[in-house]
Amino acid sequence: MKIWITSDNVRWDAQRYRYAAEQMLLTLFPDERPDYPDAPIPTALGGERSAVIFTLHRGEKLASMSALLLRDGRRNNGVVRFPSEKLDEPEEQVYHTVSHALKQAFYKAGTALLGHGLPWGSLTGVRPVKLPTRAMLAGKTPKQAQRELEKEYHVSPPRAALAVECARTALDVRKSLEPDSLSLYLGIPFCPTRCAYCSFISSDVKGSLALMEPYVDGLCREIELAGSLLREKGLHIDSAYMGGGTPTTLTAEQLDRILSAAERFLPMERCGEFTVEAGRPDTITADKLETLKARGIRRISINPQTMEDSVLRAMGRDHTAAQIEEAMALAGARFGGLVNMDLIAGLPTDTAEGFAYTLDRVLAMDPANITVHTLALKKGSRLTEEDPTGAGTALCTPETVETMLELAARRLREGGYAPYYLYRQKYMSGSFENVGWARPGAVCRYNIVMMEELQTVLSLGAGGITKLVDPARRKILRLNNPKYAREYLNSWDKAAENKRAAVEFQAELAKI
Repeated sequence: MKIWITSDNVRWDAQRYRYAAEQMLLTLFPDERPDYPDAPIPTALGGERSAVIFTLHRGEKLASMSALLLRDGRRNNGVVRFPSEKLDEPEEQVYHTVSHALKQAFYKAGTALLGHGLPWGSLTGVRPVKLPTRAMLAGKTPKQAQRELEKEYHVSPPRAALAVECARTALDVRKSLEPDSLSLYLGIPFCPTRCAYCSFISSDVKGSLALMEPYVDGLCREIELAGSLLREKGLHIDSAYMGGGTPTTLTAEQLDRILSAAERFLPMERCGEFTVEAGRPDTITADKLETLKARGIRRISINPQTMEDSVLRAMGRDHTAAQIEEAMALAGARFGGLVNMDLIAGLPTDTAEGFAYTLDRVLAMDPANITVHTLALKKGSRLTEEDPTGAGTALCTPETVETMLELAARRLREGGYAPYYLYRQKYMSGSFENVGWARPGAVCRYNIVMMEELQTVLSLGAGGITKLVDPARRKILRLNNPKYAREYLNSWDKAAENKRAAVEFQAELAKI
């Protein structure tokens, strides 16, 4: 789609608003890609198949942002007005005001042409729960926070209510966080095979066996350094998560080495929750689960995604649904049901009936948590590499995905689960969401902290992204470890530098 961003009487940096235009373009028309012509706006627009022209105008009292949208011989104009004096505010505030107006104008024009709204309205970010969280922190009631989402951002009432419900849980966790604590992520970048939908930085274990032992050595070394720095500053681990990849791709002995290093060196005395993502049932064995239990792990995640063997094969998994049930039986005997299970709505070759069957079988296994994801066509995944548009893949329609999600929400509420965190991703089917559901008392604290960016998360291992969070100033900085296992092993100085910077950042916050 051709995009022009202009003004008839305001001096501004129009290029700065391209990101806002592109985010709304992706939301409204996911098959389109932005094109910024060097040529001026044509006098006659009849020949433009796909274009949008944004125009900012300042009047005496009101300023307006218009989005003239042309697509397949049809046109519509969305207009949003705001007080002209807002254009005299500090530069960053002007940027937020104009970006918001641009998105709303585009949304109005786009949905008029589409003939329907979107479940999350004009919201384009990953973390919609932040908006009602901030509203309630500012003194608004849950009903007022929900109404703001519906009126200001055109979010559908069911999604707005869902966001507010998750915001209330986030606020409860926020109240319990201490400035001298942070959360911990341990990354294991290995998997048995790579799923078709996956874009995570992980290695197929068949091609990376030689790296696994050195990687464990390197991670233990980083754990020791991090522990020394944290203890020196009097900082503590609040919650911890080992993810990947699939951590249980490692042997029981390798898992024990990492967890014993964490136990020995890290300040875990106040850590109330340590989760290990077992993930793939074909990596779960009794000796690995015994190791996890012996090292104090009380919560694990087993992620079937589907309970249909044909769908498992279509997404590149080398295990069966029966193996998932076997893994759950092993885990139940050791973790008392405190297990999370992930499902994905919209997988290739799946159907609404198949998803209902999966849901029935998963509920019968009685996990404490169930996370329902919406399939996202991620860049770098095999699905998009082999079929960039998804046109040749047997993907579910957005309508089918919506049916799956509505069924999941109804059945989970009936089963005693409540939503406690959610997030969105780019290229999601139907522009929906991922939601974590939990039984009372079984929420995963780390998931809330990480997704709502409530607290610093110190990441160790390859591909780890440490997030330095200053909640009072709404300031977030990121420190990246080297992406790949081999690069990580050859870049000790970089990883060590990140740890020192992260600990200094949190130590300064603890003084405030």
